[in-house]
Amino acid sequence: MSDPAPDPAVPPRLQDDKTLPIVIYALLIAGVATGGVTCLIAVILAYVSRKDAPEWLASHYQFQIRTVWLALGFSIVAGLLSMLAVGLLLFVALGLWLMVRGVVGLSTLLKGQPYPTPKAWMM
Repeated sequence: MSDPAPDPAVPPRLQDDKTLPIVIYALLIAGVATGGVTCLIAVILAYVSRKDAPEWLASHYQFQIRTVWLALGFSIVAGLLSMLAVGLLLFVALGLWLMVRGVVGLSTLLKGQPYPTPKAWMM
C-alpha cells in the first residue's frame, strides 16, 4: 500500500511524524505493568494530538482513545467480579487484550498506514 496523500493544512514535517503515536502505544502497553497509570497519560496525549493530526494518524489516535476507554470499562467489570475467581481471570485477559491492541496498532503505524478499524472492540 502507498503512503496516504499529504494534507496541505499540516506542515510537511508533521505529516509523517510518528513519534507521539509510538510513545502513546508504548504507554498503552506499559499500562499492563503500571496498573493503568500510563494509560491515563496516553489518553490525554491522544486527545490533545488528534485534532491537528493528518487523517491517517487521527485514526491511530481514535483507536488509542477507544482502547483506553474500553480497558477502563472492562477493568470496572473485572473489579466488580474480582470477588469471584472469574474477575481475576478477566484482569489477565484484559492485560493480554491491551498488549495485543497496542502491538497491532504499533505495527500498523510503523507501516505508515491508517488504522483500518479504529472503532472495533477487538482489533
